Amino acid sequence: MTNNSYLRNAIILGLITAIGPFAVDMYLPALPAIGTDLGTAPDTVMLSLTSYFIAFGLFQIIFGTVSDMYGRKAPLYAGIGLFVIAGIGCALATNIETLVALRFLQGIGGAAGIIVPRAIVRDMYSGVEEVKMFSMLMLVFSVSPLLAPLAGSFIVEDLGWPAIFWALTIAGMAGIVLLMTLVEETLPKEKRIKADFSALKAAYKTLFADKAFLGMTLAGAFSITAFFIYLGNSPFVLSDHYGLSERQYSLAFSANALAFFAAAQCNEYLGKRFGMHAVMIPAAIGFASIMTLLGVLFFLGFDSFWLMAGLLFLGFSFVGILMPTIMVLALEDHGAIAGTAASLMNTVQLMIGAAAIGISGALMDGTPQPMIYGITGAALATLVCTVVTFKKKQA
Repeated sequence: MTNNSYLRNAIILGLITAIGPFAVDMYLPALPAIGTDLGTAPDTVMLSLTSYFIAFGLFQIIFGTVSDMYGRKAPLYAGIGLFVIAGIGCALATNIETLVALRFLQGIGGAAGIIVPRAIVRDMYSGVEEVKMFSMLMLVFSVSPLLAPLAGSFIVEDLGWPAIFWALTIAGMAGIVLLMTLVEETLPKEKRIKADFSALKAAYKTLFADKAFLGMTLAGAFSITAFFIYLGNSPFVLSDHYGLSERQYSLAFSANALAFFAAAQCNEYLGKRFGMHAVMIPAAIGFASIMTLLGVLFFLGFDSFWLMAGLLFLGFSFVGILMPTIMVLALEDHGAIAGTAASLMNTVQLMIGAAAIGISGALMDGTPQPMIYGITGAALATLVCTVVTFKKKQA
């Protein structure tokens, strides 16, 4: 397959994948403004983020399985359509309870866009080619955490927070157009699993019996949870504790996202040079070492924005190596049930991430320490899961 084909598929699938995360990243700069406008406390405002993540995680497992039964395109139409409808409701919400409920519905819709394109990639590619596609997809996907917070800050300052949801609605409608015009069905009828409980039970029995799959799922879950903890707490830590404006916060957030996705582009080279399995433990060691150093320094009283920003930048770059490779290695033995496997992985990862956001939000005390200690703990858990899993695979 030509490089032009890789690039075309990566752009299309990356943009569809980015729709759901856009509803998080563009939304982050608006959290303080929503609290002020709706007259609610920061931890209550964070419930609108947590509810999105819960739905975003739980319903991936449904969309992934449905895509194995009925093909890839139909679940995408249903999910993105719901995302658009819920986005309109969020824009019109006048109280936090309504916003939290509608964000849950929006998360259901966003789940389809994040999980089904992964199964499409698995349908089309394998091995190093699959790693290359995932890395290219993540480069396109990086538009969300790099540009969405900055765009959100402009929108909030100039038009108010409801305008963010109108923008998300337009993005969802654009995704439907892309799906209709440029995405072909990649799972023919003869390769679909039977639409009955016995087939579904067999698929999950296979996945839960695969200890390597479960180990990689947990390793990926804890590595991305570190980023989720930062995502949920950073709007308040950087704005309230360090005094950053909405614009400055957006730039700081984008820098960490840049580290993540820039490192992901090294995966093709690393996979060919050393083998995909061989890079996992060193990457996990680098991630855990840097985040542990950050936790120790703040425990000792070194409260500095630039110190935190620099170490987070370095630490999150290792997540960019870990996550795409884990996706590929976890799915390589489960091509026939790629949608179910990918959805189970993401559901576990997002449920752990949502719980971490909720716990860290409840522990928020106006200082960076709860956020940083949570990130450190997640990085250490990543190291343990990675070493246990890949030591066994190399044995």
